[in-house]
Amino acid sequence: MATAAPTAEVVRRAPKALLHDHLDGGVRPSTVVELAAASGYDGLPTTDPEELGRWFRDAADSGSLERYLETFSHTVAVMQTREQLTRVARECALDLAADGVVYAESRFAPELHIEGGLSLEEVVQAVLAGFREGEAEAAAAGTPIRMVALLTAMRHAARSREIAELAVAHRDHGVGGFDIAGAEAGFPPTRHLDAFEYLRRENAHFTIHAGEAFGLPSIWEAIQWCGADRLGHGVRIVDDVEVLDGGAVSLGRLAAYVRDRRIPLEMCPSSNLQTGAAESIAAHPITLLKGLRFRVTVNTDNRLMSGTSMSREMQLLVDEAGWTLEDLRWVTINALKSSFLPFDERLELIEHVVKPGYAALGA
Repeated sequence: MATAAPTAEVVRRAPKALLHDHLDGGVRPSTVVELAAASGYDGLPTTDPEELGRWFRDAADSGSLERYLETFSHTVAVMQTREQLTRVARECALDLAADGVVYAESRFAPELHIEGGLSLEEVVQAVLAGFREGEAEAAAAGTPIRMVALLTAMRHAARSREIAELAVAHRDHGVGGFDIAGAEAGFPPTRHLDAFEYLRRENAHFTIHAGEAFGLPSIWEAIQWCGADRLGHGVRIVDDVEVLDGGAVSLGRLAAYVRDRRIPLEMCPSSNLQTGAAESIAAHPITLLKGLRFRVTVNTDNRLMSGTSMSREMQLLVDEAGWTLEDLRWVTINALKSSFLPFDERLELIEHVVKPGYAALGA
């Protein structure tokens, strides 16, 4: 087993699997500028791509989830036509593939992309077309990636059942599952119980943003009332974990249940620092939870707002939290085990892509 800290080049080359990445949170700054100019959107704080990238990161660094979410008004504004959506989705696949990601679930909220006259159905089809284009180009470049879409409903809105039905209708065409997102406080997941009950009846997969800005009640509702397959973030489960004198650890009932049931945690370290859910990478609960063998995964959340990538997230954990190449391999396999792919397809990626890829790097 490898125990030495991997180099930046090794981290870059390591196969990666990504479960929690927002399509509208990962647009290239240059693309935002170009699409804004072409569509006549004049709301950008600057039209210099480099300055714009910095602006997104600074605005997202406020420590407030609500302020963080405000930055999306600019990216969503330039994702309102079929061509815009397809381009953004294609570039998403290419950017992830270039970073060593071999499997990615990218989520977006169809209801945010209909201001230009598209139907919800057309939004989904445009994004899926972009993913297929990006996959083909990435494969031709020697960096194959598998892209799966997750359809998100906004937790403050009332279209969750409609979006859930859309996810089920497209599940054989590149949509892996359903999600709800948006400000947690005041908008509990149980407001969308109808959607979750429908998805369960349809044997469909879903994840829920929970335990990010809000604490244990959000996680409890997502699991016990709604039946979530996975937790988006779930970082606040650490509130139910007590580190005792001498280093022993005591788990509360909810934390024990999450660990016992192997409920995946879609953890996003840099994003959590920006929204105030964690104080530092070194002190981020992901390392404690990894040591306790929770089903943790490493994710980017919003690559534009956090100025990040999967390689960067992994490198930060290596540099500041002492992670090894073996740790990175473990969370990558965790992510694929937890993916919304059929079991045999998960196994294929684990056995024939991830394990050989890490073995070649010394893990």
